Amino acid sequence: MKLPAPLIEGTLIRRYKRFFTDIELADGSVVIAHTPNTGSMKQCALSGHKVLISHADNPKRKLKYTLELIRVGGFWVDTHTQRTNRVVEEALRHGRIASLEGYRVTPEYKFGGSRIDFFLENDKENVLVEVKNVTLCCQSETACFPDAVTTRGQKHLRELMAAKEQGYRAVIFFLVQRGEAKEFSSADAIDPDYGRLLREAVACGVEALAYKTIVTPEENRVGERVPVLLD
Repeated sequence: MKLPAPLIEGTLIRRYKRFFTDIELADGSVVIAHTPNTGSMKQCALSGHKVLISHADNPKRKLKYTLELIRVGGFWVDTHTQRTNRVVEEALRHGRIASLEGYRVTPEYKFGGSRIDFFLENDKENVLVEVKNVTLCCQSETACFPDAVTTRGQKHLRELMAAKEQGYRAVIFFLVQRGEAKEFSSADAIDPDYGRLLREAVACGVEALAYKTIVTPEENRVGERVPVLLD
């Protein structure tokens, strides 16, 4: 999907109060940019990293700038979690995810005590897909999730296991934003309960898929699939 344009270059000074970042612009001035990400942004929200931010003219907004991309390890990383599902939805609707082609797509499907990101259906089966945004690497070429303890993520895995028992096809979809990643695994050192539940879910028939994004200052789109390693 297309990113806002034009984007403004800057340097990250600090992130604070979770949703605020101080950004130094090319002329030396400092602006406050909103950060639409509730995670730790470990490895990404570090002082000195190059960033791209957007500007909004909406008079109702308290902060006029939004952090869009962060340069990490030579790649642009999209930490804007409100865009994650739209990137995946575009790929689903255009048949860019090989094992999830040919379905009618409904976002935000209520199931159990949660809203699962996507409900897919065709004449043969119903599929629930929960999406997670991945911006952390546990090793140099191994992307991993989560970057902080996630009770909400644990709940989603339990819901997917329940859906599988009820006859749905169930998928946990990891959208890997790190360009250097060649594989995906769970971040057991950060949230061992999530790792345990992910392995349990896969053993119960929940499918774990990981796809890298191709991120440029102009767009973010789903790229190649990478292996999920849980052994």
